[in-house]
Amino acid sequence: MYLNYIIKRLFSAVFVLFSILTLVFFLIHIVPGDPIEVMLGETARTTDREALRHALGLDLPIIQQWLIYLHSFFHFDLGTSLHSKQQVSQLLLEHALPTAILSLASLFVAILISVPLGILSAVHKDSILDKFSMMTAVLGVSIPNFVMGPLLILTFSLWLGWFPVSGNEGVTSLILPALTLGTALAAILSRMIRSSMLEVLQEDYIRSAYARGLTKFNVLVFHALRNAVLPIVTILGMQLGTLLAGAVITETIFAWPGIGQLIIESIQKRDYPVIQGCVILISFTYVLVNLVTDFICLSLDPRIKLDS
Repeated sequence: MYLNYIIKRLFSAVFVLFSILTLVFFLIHIVPGDPIEVMLGETARTTDREALRHALGLDLPIIQQWLIYLHSFFHFDLGTSLHSKQQVSQLLLEHALPTAILSLASLFVAILISVPLGILSAVHKDSILDKFSMMTAVLGVSIPNFVMGPLLILTFSLWLGWFPVSGNEGVTSLILPALTLGTALAAILSRMIRSSMLEVLQEDYIRSAYARGLTKFNVLVFHALRNAVLPIVTILGMQLGTLLAGAVITETIFAWPGIGQLIIESIQKRDYPVIQGCVILISFTYVLVNLVTDFICLSLDPRIKLDS
């Protein structure tokens, strides 16, 4: 039964990924803008434009271009950048590591803030601390990245001078973008942890743990939080897509040399192969993480229906 579930989920993931691959290709080619005009300028001669268009294969029917791209993709070839002439796979490798570092740092910030905040809110339900925590969570969700980022730059870079404004100059350059991404995720996680903890704290085994003389810390961490972790893992997997999407804006604000900045630069240049590679990488990562999340949830709680 477990094998059937895994095979079903894998086939579903493959279908989703193929749909994304096709949709991204056609959407990019439908969007207004001519990469040839961007590369040669408006004053270029018509013959030069047509020659370059033919050399790049952009004069072929779009269906034929799609079939050629699929053939290359299934041979692990994402194409070549129209501008830099570098392999798209090489560009993605160069920019993927900074994005991965930023995403992991943001996740660490979110967990560091949300776990104690959610537990304290649940333990002290309806207290001033609980109301303040939930108000802070709502505020964190409400402020978008393109507002939070400049606010942090103004406060901690320009006024206080604690951190660099932008770029990648080491650990200090990572703090502000990680806070920008992590605070929004922390707001969602803290509310989820509070809700899960409130439900678990009403269970009989929690009262039994207190009756056996266990300390409050042991009960909360090793009994309550452990049993409340399933919905938290699920929401983490779902929010990774939001984290990656938010990284596009955040990396642009802080000039962080990741996939987000690469995709914005490629859109401005109408560099089709690079745009497709970036979007596909983000989409594939999101689908893969959700697939892994499903398997983790299944291992944590075998009572999950396998036919869902």
